[in-house]
Amino acid sequence: MITKEELHNTREILHSCLPLFIALGDEFRQQLIIDIAAAGEKGINVTDLAETAQLSRPAISHHLKVLKDMGLITSKKTGTQIFYKLSIHKDLEKLSDFISSINKVIESLKAEEENA
Repeated sequence: MITKEELHNTREILHSCLPLFIALGDEFRQQLIIDIAAAGEKGINVTDLAETAQLSRPAISHHLKVLKDMGLITSKKTGTQIFYKLSIHKDLEKLSDFISSINKVIESLKAEEENA
């Protein structure tokens, strides 16, 4: 039987995943995340992102700010340009924790049904 504490922990883990869900809920941010990931360790700047995006540079900058504020990307200024890199690994670990936690809940419910 699943305890209230385990359910509470699952809810807390899910809540900690919100920045990732918010970021992935927008198709333009999804594409930015993919483009930034493709750039690798060197990162990518707004000019290069604008070449493939169907958004204006200010719109791209807005989405980058959202991603940065959520901690999904980092930025580094080199000369006059700012390069963006992924820092999503912590959120992916949280998501993995949520999946593990919800799997425990599901397995507990299945076991209860089988024993009923």
